[in-house]
Amino acid sequence: MSTEAANKDILRGGQFLVKETNCEDVFTLEDLNEEQRMMRESTKEFVDRELWAHWERFEKKDYAFTEETMRKAGELGLLSVAVPESYGGMGMGFVSTMLVCDYISGATGSFSTAFGAHTGIGTMPITLYGTEEQKQKYVPKLASGEWFGAYCLTEPGAGSDANSGKTKAVLSEDGKFYNITGQKMWISNAGFCNLFIVFARIEDDKNITGFIVENDPSNGITLGDEEKKLGIHSSSTRQVFFNETKVSVENMLSTRGNGFKIAMNALNVGRIKLAAACLDAQRRVIGEATKYANERIQFKTPIINFGAIKSKIAEMATSVYVDESASYRAAKNIEDRIAIREAEGNTHQEAELKGVEEYAIECSILKVAVSEDCQNTTDEGIQIFGGMGFSADTPMESAWRDSRIARIYEGTNEINRMLAVGMLVKKAMKGHVDLLGPATAVGEELMGIPSFDAPDFSELFAEEKDILKRLKKVFLMVAGSAVQKFGPELENHQQLMLAASDILIEVYMAESALLRTEKNAKRFGEEAQATQIAMSRLYLFNATETIIRRGKEAIVSFAEGDEQRMMLMGLKRFTKYTNYPNIVALRTQIADKVSADNGYTFD
Repeated sequence: MSTEAANKDILRGGQFLVKETNCEDVFTLEDLNEEQRMMRESTKEFVDRELWAHWERFEKKDYAFTEETMRKAGELGLLSVAVPESYGGMGMGFVSTMLVCDYISGATGSFSTAFGAHTGIGTMPITLYGTEEQKQKYVPKLASGEWFGAYCLTEPGAGSDANSGKTKAVLSEDGKFYNITGQKMWISNAGFCNLFIVFARIEDDKNITGFIVENDPSNGITLGDEEKKLGIHSSSTRQVFFNETKVSVENMLSTRGNGFKIAMNALNVGRIKLAAACLDAQRRVIGEATKYANERIQFKTPIINFGAIKSKIAEMATSVYVDESASYRAAKNIEDRIAIREAEGNTHQEAELKGVEEYAIECSILKVAVSEDCQNTTDEGIQIFGGMGFSADTPMESAWRDSRIARIYEGTNEINRMLAVGMLVKKAMKGHVDLLGPATAVGEELMGIPSFDAPDFSELFAEEKDILKRLKKVFLMVAGSAVQKFGPELENHQQLMLAASDILIEVYMAESALLRTEKNAKRFGEEAQATQIAMSRLYLFNATETIIRRGKEAIVSFAEGDEQRMMLMGLKRFTKYTNYPNIVALRTQIADKVSADNGYTFD
């Protein structure tokens, strides 16, 4: 694809809300090339052999086993997928790095956390912000698994407010070293890492600064005990204390005061990778739950035959199908944006930083949506297993415990909800996304007389796409009115932002599933996509119900009188179905397919 064509076809971050996307322009799992399919299979084989077969060891706080399996992953090249070839990596594209992160993360949250902390926030800041000397010195060791990395940002008083850290970096009198003193907490891989990315404040700088610090206990570095955690039991998580730790000035990462930007950009990548890391966990839970439901006999029949179980299986399968659709759609957008920037002369570092930053809104959306779906799926997995699900002898309860952390790290889901809306408003203020024009048009539409023409919904998804357009109008109506009323003070009205964010999230996720299924129905035939069509319709119905509830909550909370009545009428008009789907029939169709396949087979 030429740069000109790519620029024309690829929407900028957040523009999905105001511009139509053709199904041919989205990337799906069905579009994987042969190399990517082979990479997926080899990753699955590694996970089944080395991780899934030994899941109980991860529940016994066997930190040495986590380190051992990480080294094996390094020997297979699985730690180096995102690393450029010039530093000993495989130099694969963003979609391929997502793919490995996805399929390597489903067996246990302990390994998933170690893998993500090392390949993402432990290695990536050096590849994206390091000097050539720093990259040559450290990245090949990290890519091979000879060394492991960790990321020291959080402090007892600095969690979501990451830039408020108290750790100090004081320049030595001879100007050759910084002496770092402070306390970091919740540091993944701390027990076996060789290198820390440490954030500290120089003098009274407004922003923190990043440093590459080798883990040398003789240099004022001590570790706290392993944390006692709800889940991810074999993920080494410790406090790290720095006491006059000497760090060469050459080991400053990027420039003075640029640490907060490094941290935020690392989190953007971390958020979409975290979404990927929640996908295969859902697939495996569905597989185990379906097998159990097919085999468990009660009242002389397999429990899979009961409608209550079918409903759970259908909703679980639908969630992961939608999550896949949205995650790989965004991953390919990022990959294409990186390619465009490289074609325009940007370095790989610059291109990747800007490519991911462009889709920071989508990264936050995915982090929230997929982590919450994963929690719900594991919870329903326990429920299907009944009493056995509550037992530590089955992997369901550990899956539930491991999934809980995903809603907290890489920025809590509450923070990410507000970030998604806040970043969208800022993009609109900068002219990168035209929200004002469409929002004004929606306001004028509310004042007009609605059309009573009977639409033609004969084509696949014609009605669903019409509903989706109107759901976008709900966001524009609610968010546009809120911005008009509160202006820059909107960020102080967090409950309204949370409601608007849920509308935004549901729109992106529902659209992604519809586009994936429409694309595949055109090339494989509607009959071959019958279950995927059912899942897309089921999710859209659920999304619409969520949008009605959150939209009404927002409208009655900030609008009064005629304005409130008009907006509530608009909400009703914009969320109306002409032909409601049969939800029970959709769920039954989906569950019967999953039951027949004895698991999730749509990836």
